[in-house]
Amino acid sequence: MKRMKLFMNGLFYQTRKYNLPVELIMVEWNPPEGKPLLSEVLPKPGPEDVMTTRYIVVPNAIHQRFKRRDVIPLFQMIGKNVGIRRAKGEFILCTNIDLLFSHELFQWLADKKLDKSKFYRANRCDIPDKLELDWDFEKQLTFAENNIMTRLGKDYRYLNLFNVHPIFYKSAIVTRVLNVLYGWYRDLFEGKPQRIFNNLDTAACGDFTLMHRDAWLDMQGYLELDLYSIHIDTFGLISARSLGYEQVILPPTACSYHIDHPTGWEAMTPIQKIKFAEERPGVGFDVAWETAMYMMVNKTRYDINPEDWGYANDALPETVFPAPKG
Repeated sequence: MKRMKLFMNGLFYQTRKYNLPVELIMVEWNPPEGKPLLSEVLPKPGPEDVMTTRYIVVPNAIHQRFKRRDVIPLFQMIGKNVGIRRAKGEFILCTNIDLLFSHELFQWLADKKLDKSKFYRANRCDIPDKLELDWDFEKQLTFAENNIMTRLGKDYRYLNLFNVHPIFYKSAIVTRVLNVLYGWYRDLFEGKPQRIFNNLDTAACGDFTLMHRDAWLDMQGYLELDLYSIHIDTFGLISARSLGYEQVILPPTACSYHIDHPTGWEAMTPIQKIKFAEERPGVGFDVAWETAMYMMVNKTRYDINPEDWGYANDALPETVFPAPKG
């Protein structure tokens, strides 16, 4: 609840600051019986706000259709499909509710220089869970900027480098030389599909993937699988790239700040991940790699989702709080 309130208050603040009318869709999947809905407890737009908030509920009756309904209480990526199919905006950002956006990122959004033939990625920077709700947003953002623990995502200037020790980024000249040298090596020893896949910015891509609504519809959203959501966001990037959409990685300062929490995948030890996967099976990265090689060559869709993916034909309960100035 605290992380969600920080996320929403930040969006209210920045949409006002940059005068950017947006629609925030919160998909509440399988809400616990006997507890208040998110629409009842989260912040509402004020008189000066330009952000509309929509709450769409996916009831327990739909959740009960899944085999793993008892061990996976939330099918995150299918929930995002619910939002994609109902979004009214021209461009749709799939993100999560434990983030703050940097001012540089929000300024870029406000500039509205988006291309429907591209998909956009932003780095995720993990920060300690020490933000307080009574801090003003500028104080929260200053804390985030000064307390980055880890950064996930590629640097658009050095796409050939990945899993490189951070010390190599201390010198721009050394980094540029390494990037060029490794680029030559990859030209000699990697096939084009492999190089395209390795250049995809897949790390924490579920936290920020932005593209035109037509592109989301073209790729049929995220895969709707009765599995834990690990790597399903990666399959989304594979699909978009296979269909010809060009990746754009934003500058490192145009990032999101992820509020760390012990239940997050990145926060788990390898042993904890083994136990987690035993209870909530998902698709491995090896399958993602093999799928990418196949799709890059054949330039195809998955064609796994039903035609009404995102439960497009279901009348789901919805609560809307219009922006007074939207």
